[in-house]
Amino acid sequence: WLTPTLVLAQERVLEVKDLPGGRGHGEPLRLLVDLGNDEIPISAFVYEGGRRFLIAATSGHGFFIAEDQALATTRKGKQALNVAAGAEAAVCRPVAEAANRVAVIGDNRKLLIFDAEELPEMTRGKGVLLQRYAKGGLSDAAAFDAKDGLAWLDRAGRQQTASDWRDWEGKRAGAGKAPPKGFPRANRFGG
Repeated sequence: WLTPTLVLAQERVLEVKDLPGGRGHGEPLRLLVDLGNDEIPISAFVYEGGRRFLIAATSGHGFFIAEDQALATTRKGKQALNVAAGAEAAVCRPVAEAANRVAVIGDNRKLLIFDAEELPEMTRGKGVLLQRYAKGGLSDAAAFDAKDGLAWLDRAGRQQTASDWRDWEGKRAGAGKAPPKGFPRANRFGG
């Protein structure tokens, strides 16, 4: 069975057998997984097992989590990412096995790239500070392989790659620098 997984500040599993049939108008997602009115899905994935995910909050804190550790057996879900007051879950992305760098961009349009080994793998918690912000917070984060370069989607949906990403490399929790020319104004890597 394929098991789509909805990930927010809490991870929830929605099994295919629980989905409504192909006829009718369907059923609201909020009822299928007991979503509160103040919760909004940020990502959905088909469960494969064995993968790692990068999860982060707008406060700039985040960590890696094993996909198998994020599964919940109840309709209420399992909370993995603890977010600070005023912050929200912002990123949940699968991480390729070859990924050895993490790129983070803030609302202040500053990009920081650091070694993936600086980011811990946890089962739950607030995580560590990915990037420091004077104003605003985290906009997006992604993990990538240094050999392939940093990639993002432009406004037309085409993939752009910066092979000279080393100009933005620094230590985790740094401030970062202005992103490369052509980086989307929405401060999102896309995909």
